[in-house]
Amino acid sequence: MIRALYSAASGMTAEQLNVDNIANNLANANTVGYKSRRAQFQDLLYQSMVQPGSQSGQSTVVPSGLQLGLGTRASSNEIIFAQGAFSSTSNPLDMVIQGRGFFQVKQATGATAYTRAGTFQLDATGNIVTSNGDQLIPQITLPAAAQNISIASDGTVSFVLAGQNAAQVAGQITLANFQNPAGLNTIGQSLYLPTDASGDAIVGTPGGTEGHGSLLQGYVEQSNVSVVDEFINLITSQRAYEANSKVVKAADEMYQQVNNLTR
Repeated sequence: MIRALYSAASGMTAEQLNVDNIANNLANANTVGYKSRRAQFQDLLYQSMVQPGSQSGQSTVVPSGLQLGLGTRASSNEIIFAQGAFSSTSNPLDMVIQGRGFFQVKQATGATAYTRAGTFQLDATGNIVTSNGDQLIPQITLPAAAQNISIASDGTVSFVLAGQNAAQVAGQITLANFQNPAGLNTIGQSLYLPTDASGDAIVGTPGGTEGHGSLLQGYVEQSNVSVVDEFINLITSQRAYEANSKVVKAADEMYQQVNNLTR
């Protein structure tokens, strides 16, 4: 019965973590560029009382054995990089990536971070920056008199100066991609950092031959969280937690019966 207590306790701990993960997904249901996470679990070690395939006779073996599991644990909460819905804005610097890829931004520390949140603005010197002030890579600067800012699907940024008709090119936005985006390290503020699991960034032109998505100006990518699915997962997790708590209660009552035995 001691195994039942610890196995059920591990199940309760795992479901509590699952609820924490669901809560974070729901909290970011309206966060631009947010990608939902899916908690994954795996069973723990098994205590083999009878090893499957062990010898049961001179010429026979045990067909299935007797193994008792010792519970479960959370193994990961994978990032789901499915495309979110697009929402139109009035900001000509807002962009969405149609397909794979990440915007590259320069943090205050000088490190390069990656994001799917394409909500950009101009700083005091005309550089395109994120809402946190992180500068877009490669650096693109627009003059104060720039009008009719246009961002093509291949990332080319152009503008027209007041009193002129000819468009001028300010630069070209590039995107980064990863062999395993799920291996990126999430650091908050809709930013990711590469790891050994994700591999190095593969930088290329939007819509090019490297598999990067194309850009769409004047839109932002909403969170890909499905509120309905998250509520279903919440109910399932809640019921699993309740079931494990009943196992703890049942095991406790069985111990109580043993303690009350008299000769």
